[in-house]
Amino acid sequence: MGDQFTHIDKDGNAVMVDVSDKDITERTATAKASVIMQEETLNRIMAGTLKKGDVLSVAQLAGIMGAKKTADLIPLCHPLALTSVKVELSCDPDRNAVDVVGTCKLKGRTGVEMEALTAVTVAALTVYDMCKAIDKGMTITDVRLTLKEGGKSGTFVTP
Repeated sequence: MGDQFTHIDKDGNAVMVDVSDKDITERTATAKASVIMQEETLNRIMAGTLKKGDVLSVAQLAGIMGAKKTADLIPLCHPLALTSVKVELSCDPDRNAVDVVGTCKLKGRTGVEMEALTAVTVAALTVYDMCKAIDKGMTITDVRLTLKEGGKSGTFVTP
């Protein structure tokens, strides 16, 4: 394998990648996640009858906030001036799932993949938190990067 880890120097020390020589370009990343739950739990989310309130709206806001805090949560991530964060949640009754899609964007020297992944993960965790009183068996699954655009490595789309 010819590629090297970028966050480890030749002596094995953790380092924040120096991006000062990279070009400023528009960069976008989209990530997805799902929360699988009991049918009754999803029905209550859709009906808005949970004691903690509107699950989807709170989780959406939490995902946006999570993206903005990525550098505080993930060691060696650069603090970024995001220009856009969008988090969308939808209910899929066929799978008893809440699906989360998060897209982050900026003009800068480094990508926003970690911010998009953090956004969907925090949103999914919020769904879990708001519903755990009635369904502790929920599963957060399929957290993945689905699109990355910009920078020298170009475009990545999940196959």
